[in-house]
Amino acid sequence: MSPEEFQTQTGVSRETLQGFQDWNDLLVEWSEHTNLVGKSTLPEFWERHALDSYQLMEHLPKGGLKIADLGAGAGFPGIALALGAADKGLKYDVVLVDSVGKKVEFLKQVINKTGIKAEARAMRVESLDPAEGFNIVTARAFAPLNKLLEYAAPLLKTGAQGLFFKGRSYQEELTKARKHWTFELKVIPSRTSDAVILNFSEVKRVR
Repeated sequence: MSPEEFQTQTGVSRETLQGFQDWNDLLVEWSEHTNLVGKSTLPEFWERHALDSYQLMEHLPKGGLKIADLGAGAGFPGIALALGAADKGLKYDVVLVDSVGKKVEFLKQVINKTGIKAEARAMRVESLDPAEGFNIVTARAFAPLNKLLEYAAPLLKTGAQGLFFKGRSYQEELTKARKHWTFELKVIPSRTSDAVILNFSEVKRVR
């Protein structure tokens, strides 16, 4: 997929497209010395990473949102959501959380370069304070579902939604998770692959 095809599919402005390009350029540069994504996936940035992340915009509530991106890594999907929010004039407050300092430094560079409203924090995800009032909790390629729900559950108690990217084996992860958790779930097919986005709410640990 080319940048122009990405723009056609998403309808983003030329300015926002440049923001995605700046992100891609930094990702290629940093990947020379820091493990941010699989190097074999770098040429597939526009579809495998950018569009895959951006599609989440279609499933977010309208209006202002505070979003926690757990294990943010290279910024998928959090950076894409912040760029999308700026493009559409939406008030998203995106918090990107990762325990690896080098990844957080990369995220800070992307934020500075693109001028998006986002914050990168070097911390463990379990240290996030639920009192911050997140509306959306998301993660991509971060942890097995059972563990991910353990991290996310305290943040979802206030009626927030969990939107988690999972691959084709998601059913196996759901089977394991249901042994420890109850939840409401909506399965959303991915636009870019045979993967899915799992939309969780009412997450509670089984007693």
